[in-house]
Amino acid sequence: MKLTALDWAIIAIYFAISMAIGLYFTRRASKSTDEYFLAGRTLPWWLAGVSIVATTFSSDTPLLVTGITARGGIAGNWVWWAFVLSGMLTVFFFARLWRRANVMTDVEFASIRYSGKAAGFLRVFRALYLGIPINALVAGSVTLAMVKILKAMLDINEWYAVLICFAVTGLYSTLGGFLGVLWTDFFQFFLAMLGSIALAFFSVEKVGGVQGITQGLAATGRNPESFLSFLADPSSTYLPFLTLCVFFAVQWWAAWYPGAEPGGGGYVAQRMFAAKDEKASLLAVLSFNVLHYTVRPWPWILTALASMVYYANDAAVQADPESGYVRLIADVLPVGWRGILVAGMLAAYMSTIATQLNWGASYLINDVYRPYLKRGADEKHYVLASRGASVLIMVLSGAVSLVLGKVTNALDYLLAIGAGTGLVLILRWYWWRINAWSEIAAMIAATVVSLILQLAVGPQGLGLSGSPYDSQVFGTYSLLITTAVVCIVTIAVTLGTKPTDQNTLVSFYRRTHPSKLGWEPIARLAPDVVVKDDWGMKLLQWALGCAMIYLTLFGVGNLVFGNYGRGVIFIVLALAAAWGILARLSKNAGEDLWETN
Repeated sequence: MKLTALDWAIIAIYFAISMAIGLYFTRRASKSTDEYFLAGRTLPWWLAGVSIVATTFSSDTPLLVTGITARGGIAGNWVWWAFVLSGMLTVFFFARLWRRANVMTDVEFASIRYSGKAAGFLRVFRALYLGIPINALVAGSVTLAMVKILKAMLDINEWYAVLICFAVTGLYSTLGGFLGVLWTDFFQFFLAMLGSIALAFFSVEKVGGVQGITQGLAATGRNPESFLSFLADPSSTYLPFLTLCVFFAVQWWAAWYPGAEPGGGGYVAQRMFAAKDEKASLLAVLSFNVLHYTVRPWPWILTALASMVYYANDAAVQADPESGYVRLIADVLPVGWRGILVAGMLAAYMSTIATQLNWGASYLINDVYRPYLKRGADEKHYVLASRGASVLIMVLSGAVSLVLGKVTNALDYLLAIGAGTGLVLILRWYWWRINAWSEIAAMIAATVVSLILQLAVGPQGLGLSGSPYDSQVFGTYSLLITTAVVCIVTIAVTLGTKPTDQNTLVSFYRRTHPSKLGWEPIARLAPDVVVKDDWGMKLLQWALGCAMIYLTLFGVGNLVFGNYGRGVIFIVLALAAAWGILARLSKNAGEDLWETN
């Protein structure tokens, strides 16, 4: 793809703005680790929310959605749309709790919730596990995806291009700290979305509009009515009905992986910690879910559909649908817009990398180095160490990207530690009896069972073939079996081991005010703390939140495809659900959900 001087100028301006933002916040980030990792806990909700969605918008995300849509139609995207339920759970049941915890990282939670050597082990293990291998693998996989994109887009050495991106990202995120990451995220998200919308517009126009997509799909032998349906087809070979049911019944609360932790965690929790107050924390996660599920999908889906029609006779694209997204950039975008789209893809990549560096460094410094290796140093020392940790993670991530083809399976094995562990991550807030051994046992059980199923059993062990359909079914059965075993082990270990120290539990209850339900024995020891549980209202808000997201998602989709009457009805109903949520939040604007006499 040939870029003109105008395109290169746009890309150069993007790099200059990103660097300028990082340099601008260098002095403030140098004051303390609280500033470096949490921006002084003063964030407005809108900045925190946009930052989360920018982080989840990586360079490979549009390609992933393109592949899903090409293979499973629009309804194939239920593989990630189902997580709306988990997102809304975090908003209304956990956001305020995380903000009250007043910790720097989600793994520091172990030090305020549990006691004894097990608590210390859990904190250090999770900090090292998330901070080094998981961070390096995620950043490395994103980097490798960007290499493939640049290789297809530009007539330059793709590794040199990624090295430049990596260096610039490392520089501004290391110098500017969390505020530098947040404001570059804000700028980068809107640039990336502008490029995505432009590509969707020109791509759809090139194939004759929405009507052209319908006719083109029919010409390829596909059923447009089924392929363009928003509702999953029970007979789908891409997304089996059993798998879809398990997504809605089990996976959204049972499975853990970075960025989608049941109850919130990781870089989502980091934004909640940094919010200026509890309400800002809640609104940050709510705005993230709205942007994540209702703003981002349709440009990518439309581009995917257009690529299927535009390259209907291209065997290479038909065999690798993800490549269609990249090729459309060269084939349909006018001069100038190509530069914006390339800059947008770079922005999507760099926003993810910046968060991974800052977030990973927070684990290494706050949960390992400061409490166990170097106590009592001044803040300047810890900020310098934080910058060093960011550089370390950057180097490791770059090294992983070079050999990722050889260690791809390792990521699956590492993520196995989170299968089925969602129950303990939720219950640790709402049941006083959960202790550090509960979490440790859950992680061990999940890892052992998942690896046995993957390595020793496999699809053939369950009487399935190795087809893509049966692989999906095997994954579904694996999740069900792992979740069942992990839940049984978690409860058994919880009841068979000593509870957390009573003083620690009382201190945690006073600090976070989780709920009387599940904490009654501890609540009796703190009679001065009055907690308003209001479970009915939380459940109502959760249901309204899920309805708002889905109604908006399908309302926009119907408008895009010309079903204006249905689209308007969905949007009006979504606004009604939003009003119900915001009205309740406004009612509580002047009061906390808990009071202390």
